[in-house]
Amino acid sequence: MDRDQKEKIISYLSGFINEQRQILLGDVLAHRTRHITVVLENIYQPQNASAVIRTCECLGIQELHVIENDHEYQLNPAVVQGASKWIELNRYNEYSNNTETCIERLKERDYRIVAMTLSEHAVPLSELEVDEKLALCFGSEEPGLSDDIHELSDLQVKIPMHGFTQSYNLSVSAGISLYTLRRKLDQSAVAWQLDEDERDQLYIQWLAQSTPSGEALLKKIIKDDQ
Repeated sequence: MDRDQKEKIISYLSGFINEQRQILLGDVLAHRTRHITVVLENIYQPQNASAVIRTCECLGIQELHVIENDHEYQLNPAVVQGASKWIELNRYNEYSNNTETCIERLKERDYRIVAMTLSEHAVPLSELEVDEKLALCFGSEEPGLSDDIHELSDLQVKIPMHGFTQSYNLSVSAGISLYTLRRKLDQSAVAWQLDEDERDQLYIQWLAQSTPSGEALLKKIIKDDQ
């Protein structure tokens, strides 16, 4: 789809959306990033995984990756609060080793693989820099991350704790990590924003999702333009 086609589609769909909504979509889009992404491995508690999705959306993290080796991922609508509608959820459940498939694909996209772990070799979260693209990997609370992710990771990172309890809830751990790194990213000189083509594609998608008949309208204009 060339620039002229995208502008035509955006102009057409915008006619069905009020100005206030268009401004909101633009503001949210300006803060969206793929510089940081999240990987959830074998999460079997829908409420925790759904809370992570909600946190990602609130902090402008556009992509989330779910590895389903042993447990099928399920959304909890009451927790996710519609957040999954606005981010890209990539699921890995078709291969014998979905963990390896997911990590390999992220490395091909130049992500630095970060295992969030309690390992004694892990460095504190405060020392994690954001100059490179990061994929933060979280496992279930009880077993944690698999040996595969530990072996494939580029770095192991932990959130320091100062109490008797030796682990955070999954959603809390993700929330602390993502908020900390999002602040670092915003204060850095890193070019973390989406490129022009990504912004256009996402804006078209969001415009279509912002009206009940949006998907039908999008299909119509694409068909008419062919």
